[in-house]
Amino acid sequence: MQTVILQLSYLIGSITFILGLKMLSHPETARKGNTVAAIGMTLAIFTTIFLYRFREGAQLEHLHNLGWIFLALVIGTVVGTMAAKKVQMTAMPEMVSLFNGMGGACAMLISMIEYHHMSLEMQSNASYHPTTGIMLIIVLGMMIGTVSFAGSMIAWGKLNGRIKDKAISGGQIINFILFGAIVILGVMVIGGLGDPSMQGYYFYGIALVAAIYGVLFVMPIGGADMPVVISLLNSFTGCAAAFGGFLYGNPVMLTGGILVGSAGTILTILMCNAMNRSLKNVLLGSFGGAKAGPAAADGKAAGSYKEISLSDSAVIMAYAQKVMIIPGYGLAVAQAQHICHELEKVLEEKGVTVVYGIHPVAGRMPGHMNVLLAEADVPYEKLLEMEDANDQMSTTNVVLILGANDVVNPAAKDDPSSPIYGMPILEVEKAEHVIVNKRSMKPGYAGIENDLFYKPKTSMLFGDAKKVLQDLVSELKQV
Repeated sequence: MQTVILQLSYLIGSITFILGLKMLSHPETARKGNTVAAIGMTLAIFTTIFLYRFREGAQLEHLHNLGWIFLALVIGTVVGTMAAKKVQMTAMPEMVSLFNGMGGACAMLISMIEYHHMSLEMQSNASYHPTTGIMLIIVLGMMIGTVSFAGSMIAWGKLNGRIKDKAISGGQIINFILFGAIVILGVMVIGGLGDPSMQGYYFYGIALVAAIYGVLFVMPIGGADMPVVISLLNSFTGCAAAFGGFLYGNPVMLTGGILVGSAGTILTILMCNAMNRSLKNVLLGSFGGAKAGPAAADGKAAGSYKEISLSDSAVIMAYAQKVMIIPGYGLAVAQAQHICHELEKVLEEKGVTVVYGIHPVAGRMPGHMNVLLAEADVPYEKLLEMEDANDQMSTTNVVLILGANDVVNPAAKDDPSSPIYGMPILEVEKAEHVIVNKRSMKPGYAGIENDLFYKPKTSMLFGDAKKVLQDLVSELKQV
């Protein structure tokens, strides 16, 4: 009876994961999707704790050390809840990287613990030999989990500014050598090759080399590429978790890992398309570093720019038929999403059509701007994907760029020497007027000078996004 209830809970948990992921595809149901998946996970955790039985010698035993298990659950729940409630939108990408890294670390530790148990079993029972399939799952789980953990920690450090982008001389060659070493060690462990007394060293050597590979894989990645690598590392963690589900014969763990791995892989491909990069280049670590273009490197201005006053900006927008707002990381830094929504409502009261142009890699993680605007209750229907936004650009009177830089940089189309050359961008130059809100003329996250700022149609509106938008709303109400 206990087994039936346990398997039924696993089935329910797997279904809730699938339903939850489906609900996450739309902002209106995303919150409910998280709740549904969390309920399924909670059910699976507690039924496993109380109903799961494993073979200990000739007997079936329930899980031991329940006190330690519940202590870990309480600590993790408290820390996770506090972190999620206190995190600012600007720090959301680094929190995602941190949590993803913890998932990779869990998969890594599961493989290490199971390998240790098997080693002890082999020492006490000469007739016991784990199957090749089991060893393959353990090695792959540890290898992928370690790469995900190490890479996510570097991504976390880069996103919060503790670690700087650093190109490593001969980085690709080193990565190929490290990957080859991982494969060789893995084959030796899985096939039981070499000195039997050295098998443990081979196994833990995989973890060491995989950790170095994860660090070197992410270290040279430039700012413009971070959404891609976050998505890729997320898929790694899902795959590692799925191997843990295979190892324990746990359908919920297996389903969750497969869903995360496959969704992360699909999202990675979409991000690669948005960045004009192939998945092959991503997997080989061939990301472009955050190197500055010629104008940024020598510190010279690319031309003269013109400023626009708040009152002039308000008049142009008030008498426009359509205004498109392009949000970027600067909007998140200023925590100006709510006042941006207020600006939208004030303009609509004056008969202006307002939409938002969303670049898929704007911000620091996939969907960053969507989450930011959803927090301010901006209707999802107003958020235009890049292709739709570009189709409407020629009929747009005013484009208001709030803290976005690289995703509107014409160098992606015009400058073959630029690190972002070939990346699809929001083609704001097709609009009648372009107003760019920035704090200064400094380059964006990718460190590249933006020629858009010096174009005839472009006017600069300097200042903190939140303060500028507040003043702009005040001006609009008086027009």
